[in-house]
Amino acid sequence: MRITILNGNPDPNNTTFEGYLRQMGEGLGKRHQLKSLTLREMNIKYCVGCFGCWVKKPGECVAADASRDVCRAVINSDFTLLASPVRMGFVSSLLKKTMDKLIPLVHPYFDVVNFEAHHRARYAAYPLLGLLLEKSADTDDEDVAIIGDILSRTALNLKSRLALTRLMLEPVEEVAHAVNNL
Repeated sequence: MRITILNGNPDPNNTTFEGYLRQMGEGLGKRHQLKSLTLREMNIKYCVGCFGCWVKKPGECVAADASRDVCRAVINSDFTLLASPVRMGFVSSLLKKTMDKLIPLVHPYFDVVNFEAHHRARYAAYPLLGLLLEKSADTDDEDVAIIGDILSRTALNLKSRLALTRLMLEPVEEVAHAVNNL
């Protein structure tokens, strides 16, 4: 399986988060093709809603930034793990900004599916998505459920599904085992 990890940790001094992802990557890398992207080290601009990825350069952001590399990595994977500390009840702004830049992966046209409007697929296949969260001191179960619900909707619009949601409170071996069994 080809796995892409999007590391949405904005703080390089968060050694707990970084160590957990490193250990997970080492374990998954033994069985799978692994690509890990540390988003804070990449030049990713904010989506400005210009529709250039649909009109001017279909399938590619018109901003010359690293989001093109992220989109390529995501669409060429079988599973993409979105990893982030919880900040103010949601994923980090770094991960959210990057997720917004995945919009070139779908067409601007819509189909009605189950009485809802959804973008048409640009590609034949999309990766499963997973969510790995590091709780902050004020994160509760409701926060985790809300984040999971929102990212389930994001996955649906990306012609995928949120295959797992895990917390960094769990042993890394258990989370890696869950990924291995997808």
